Amino acid sequence: MLQLYEVSKSYAAQTILEDVSFVVNAGERVGLIGPNGCGKTTLLRIITGQEQPDRGRAVVDMHATVGYLAQGLAPDDARAVGEYVRAGIAGFDDARRQVETLAEQMAQSPAQDVIAAYGEAVARFEAIGGYAVEHRAEAILAGLGLDVPQNTPLDKLSGGQRARVGLARVLIAEPNLLLLDEPTNHLDIAALEWLERFVANYAGAAIIVSHDWAFLDATVSRILELNDRTHHVTEYPGNYSDYADAKSREREKQWASWKDQQAEIRRVEADIARTKAQARHTQESTANDHLRRLSKKVALKAKARETRLRRYLDSQERIEKPKPSWQMKLEFGARSAPRGGQIVVALDDLGFAFAGEGDHTGRPSWLFRHANLMLRYAERIALIGPNGSGKTSLLRVIAGELPPTEGSVKIGANVRIGYMPQEQETLDANATPLSLIRAVAAMSETEARHFLHFFLFEGDEVFTRIGALSYGERARLLLARLVVSGVNCLLLDEPINHLDIPSRARFAAALDAFPGAILIATHDRAFIDQFATRIWSPQDGTLRALLDRAEMNKNKA
Repeated sequence: MLQLYEVSKSYAAQTILEDVSFVVNAGERVGLIGPNGCGKTTLLRIITGQEQPDRGRAVVDMHATVGYLAQGLAPDDARAVGEYVRAGIAGFDDARRQVETLAEQMAQSPAQDVIAAYGEAVARFEAIGGYAVEHRAEAILAGLGLDVPQNTPLDKLSGGQRARVGLARVLIAEPNLLLLDEPTNHLDIAALEWLERFVANYAGAAIIVSHDWAFLDATVSRILELNDRTHHVTEYPGNYSDYADAKSREREKQWASWKDQQAEIRRVEADIARTKAQARHTQESTANDHLRRLSKKVALKAKARETRLRRYLDSQERIEKPKPSWQMKLEFGARSAPRGGQIVVALDDLGFAFAGEGDHTGRPSWLFRHANLMLRYAERIALIGPNGSGKTSLLRVIAGELPPTEGSVKIGANVRIGYMPQEQETLDANATPLSLIRAVAAMSETEARHFLHFFLFEGDEVFTRIGALSYGERARLLLARLVVSGVNCLLLDEPINHLDIPSRARFAAALDAFPGAILIATHDRAFIDQFATRIWSPQDGTLRALLDRAEMNKNKA
């Protein structure tokens, strides 16, 4: 289905891929993982032909079709949702129009040539799916949680909705090879589970770039790890959990080998030092020429051993000390403000609606009403629910960015709220990580660079334009800005969408260390299980507090 032969790619002096080779067979589902910015998207673009490698080649079976979902939001488009999705099948709408045009001509003049042309047009139309395609489009859009009429203009949808339409466009074509770059970022839990079933039952092959540990576990049978240091790909059988276990065993083995190596190095160095000292002592303490010549030879042998040891330490044979894997080093508590009262946020009969966007009478379209909930000190609450159910609006109301339609939000004494929006447009594309942090906190350049180092911005990366950063890098920068501002209540809207898996785990650990209250909207099921002590969810026209962790675990059992 797909073969990569020693593919290499560099941008200026920066190597992205080096001698990458692997094979994906028909029907195989493969997970492609690695830290943000390591070249996963570049590799997919090389497979599709959108980029050319410097060396090597990517060969797709000549009879195969390729469907590629790029990371990020689908562009604004004047077409309707249905037309945009159906365009995933090349020539579909043209084939349908030809059938309808010839049907009208045949009704007016049933000439033999018109009948023949109509039959050929119908055959072509049915070969690419026929009228069943529209039903498939409806089923896929519904499965992805996008229950909108197909005549809805694409440019009227939210960014997350457009992203799901883009995914539907790729899936409807049923290509032989699916390339999915972060397909789960804008999906709620129900849509995630639907996509898991779709991929699991998919007849074609798939390469999936995802930071969703649970999604990879449910969908793939092999992992390709792209290493950001060597720029090579290493293959691991099984799903992500199998990969994580294998990496853990590799790391333990490497630590043991490195410790044995260090012990041997210390033994050899001590032996060399002892031999050289003895030779020097003989040289200085005797006038016997024979003994002095022998001691000089011994000293030369010791020097040769020392040279061989240094060559070994500089060679590829030397076992490297295991380095920390690609993880963020977040410490929220270090810069957070002093704690406030026990009640951090209180929702008092809160309601929110978009004015004039309801039914034909012009009445408001309510997302939720009569919400009476409390966020208390040190609580970790996961805000879950379908896309469009009001989670982002709730966070913005609490943060003061939107006024409530009814009721009120009461913020506790000495509470400092930090809000991280889902979209990244709040970052100035022309700023740099360094200038952004120094604009928020009174830091010297050295202090700011040291701080950004904890968020994996190293060296000259702090001078990179934000507009040139990857999605994951921008997410890290949003977190850095939040941390440095000094807050004791976090409102986080899908903060881990673009973080790699180890960074998600490290982020969860950092949240555990945060002394204040946290309300986080997320669809990451593994993260919710690890993090949440309670759950809020829009239900039945209001907001409800659901289960605490003990009750959740009891129900799962």
